[in-house]
Amino acid sequence: MTSRQRPDDGPALRTPAEPAPCRIVVCRDCCCGSPKVTGVDHAQQTARLAEQAPVRIAACLDVCEHANVIVVQPSTAARAAGARPVWLGLVNDLDATEDIAAWVRAGGPGVAPCPDILDLYVFTPPRRAR
Repeated sequence: MTSRQRPDDGPALRTPAEPAPCRIVVCRDCCCGSPKVTGVDHAQQTARLAEQAPVRIAACLDVCEHANVIVVQPSTAARAAGARPVWLGLVNDLDATEDIAAWVRAGGPGVAPCPDILDLYVFTPPRRAR
């Protein structure tokens, strides 16, 4: 257990009728989730986040300079109220993963304020050409 974990940090329990508070996209392609990013148990990181909310594995999100990239998407209700996805980069340690898991458990974007510590990881992705 890390210094940031608490004994009550177990999986979030939801009934089937209860929607997930938000969703998580984890980049796992050319850089993210690869041996290029050392010192990270990528499978453990993904599994830990999946304990809190549904996780989708994405191919390259085209922001390799920020590997490992995790995008926390707001719930449908929070999105309707104006919340937007939060992009987090350089998520390369267990403490950062735990901070994201705790924020997601609290409701994520539009429901719970983003913890100050995660400001270190937040970035704005470049706009994609259409």
